Amino acid sequence: MAAVLGISALYHDAAAALIVDGEVVAAIQEERFTRIKHDPSLPVRATRWCLAQAGIGPDDLDHVVFYEKPLRKFERILHHTVAAFPRGIRGFPRTMRVWLGDKLWTRTLLARELRIPADRILFSEHHLSHAASALLCSPHRDAAVLTIDGVGEHATTALWRGSAAAPFIEPVAEIPFPHSLGLFYSAMTAYLGFAVNEGEYKVMGMAAYGQPRYRDRIDRLLRRDGRGGYELDLDYFCFHWHPDRSYTDKLVDLLGPPRFPGTPFVPEGVDPDAPADLVADSQRYADIAASVQAALEDAVVDLARYARQRIDAPALCLAGGVALNSVANHRLAGEGIFDHLWIQPAAGDAGGALGAALWAWHCVLGHDRGPGLVRYDLGRDFDRPGTAELLGDLQLPFEDVLEDASESGLAERVAEDLAEGRVIGWFDGRCEYGPRALGHRSILADPRSAAMKDRVNARIKYRERFRPFAPSILDAQLDEWVELAPAARDPARYMLATPTVRADRRQQAAAVVHVDGSSRVQAVRAEDHPRYHAVISAFAARTGVPMVLNTSFNLKGDPMVSSPAQAVATFLGTDLDALYVDGFRVGRSKR
Repeated sequence: MAAVLGISALYHDAAAALIVDGEVVAAIQEERFTRIKHDPSLPVRATRWCLAQAGIGPDDLDHVVFYEKPLRKFERILHHTVAAFPRGIRGFPRTMRVWLGDKLWTRTLLARELRIPADRILFSEHHLSHAASALLCSPHRDAAVLTIDGVGEHATTALWRGSAAAPFIEPVAEIPFPHSLGLFYSAMTAYLGFAVNEGEYKVMGMAAYGQPRYRDRIDRLLRRDGRGGYELDLDYFCFHWHPDRSYTDKLVDLLGPPRFPGTPFVPEGVDPDAPADLVADSQRYADIAASVQAALEDAVVDLARYARQRIDAPALCLAGGVALNSVANHRLAGEGIFDHLWIQPAAGDAGGALGAALWAWHCVLGHDRGPGLVRYDLGRDFDRPGTAELLGDLQLPFEDVLEDASESGLAERVAEDLAEGRVIGWFDGRCEYGPRALGHRSILADPRSAAMKDRVNARIKYRERFRPFAPSILDAQLDEWVELAPAARDPARYMLATPTVRADRRQQAAAVVHVDGSSRVQAVRAEDHPRYHAVISAFAARTGVPMVLNTSFNLKGDPMVSSPAQAVATFLGTDLDALYVDGFRVGRSKR
């Protein structure tokens, strides 16, 4: 037996991923155990669970691989702090405390906390881990690989040549810090009133309400050379030296006052009774968001064109946090630069754990590439007897639909609930690895009524009204409902592309169509998720609509539920009508 454990930690979205004899047997974020969203701490619980899942201990590991090189990262931070003197001195003491406390001694920390022999610990590089997660999980033997995020050790964007044979991944070009598409988008996320590393997808949703009327000003911030290169005008940004702020007063002078966090967002055409000044401000922010989104998309397309010029391959693989921008992904797919687009579903730092493990397995240990990774239900699951005992102890009314009615009966019962307007919690099998709910830890609802969107946002998810919901749709009927670029077929399976819904279909799926007519779809195939596919098929048979509204099973500010106990707690704390846990249906107690 051979085993490799990958670890990402100490920034955000800590995770562990385990490969045994070439198979990814487990991968999970630490937040699923600690219930701290984006938990950055060393993934002690995630590691223990991964090892237990395989029935092995720390001594059985051939290698433990950390997803980046902390010393090189520290060198970059130190260099830019000194270069920004005297401005950079402001955050220097805090930075030194953090790095001298833990981060510089990562090998010792890993060995001590995870009880792993220090001589078996390896270090990948940040963007190499992302590249490995993209290429080595994909079905494509030869491909260009782009990794785009905030920053790793030094690089913020990197191009790689991927191949079927060793060395598998070769560096081609990179763009260094502080010029960064990820940090550009994050700085604008902060300007627009959202939390960095959390609210970027809200900017993407906000952009749909606006027009890129500020594009000429945004182009002063992010300058493209038309050949794949770009740079930021650093007079507008301070993330490279300020400890708490990412943009300067000069950016405020250019774009106007920033949006205060929590301010209602009511752009034109949403609420006729809203105060005129609030509408005007909201529309300005929407237009700025649209301009930022358009600039990002153009830069990503430029990078892809450059990649195709440098690498003669039919496929492009993507990873890094920017690869979670599903609107940009579909725009890229529609440009026709590559025949195929494959995006790592866990594209952010959590996926770095998987990439680090894959890099060691293939590039260090020399194993041949496999067929790729299709399923991303790599996390925790629970036995049904234990769930039945939990529900009984809590004295909740429940029934075993799976035992009483079989798989088809379970699908019919769920479809009946949804068709009758009930909103349900859906907990099924192993939890997803990565940020998207793909039908294992989901809240499901009827997609046909726009009122359902408002109900789920306001009474169940407790989140902003402007944010859209996604549909899970049967893959076989996807093209009947959306205008999907051919290259986006694989990304759509993981909710990583946002195509336009066909105009004649929008009223039939009003709860999952965004204001601009787009929808971030998940294409569901029976071979990927048979039980979830059966549920959607049963709903389609009842309603003629081959999709359900799917959003992550969590409350605002919480990670997705991981255990039956967490699912029950979330169910009881919301207006969900019913809860399904591995075939058990839980209802509301009669008062």
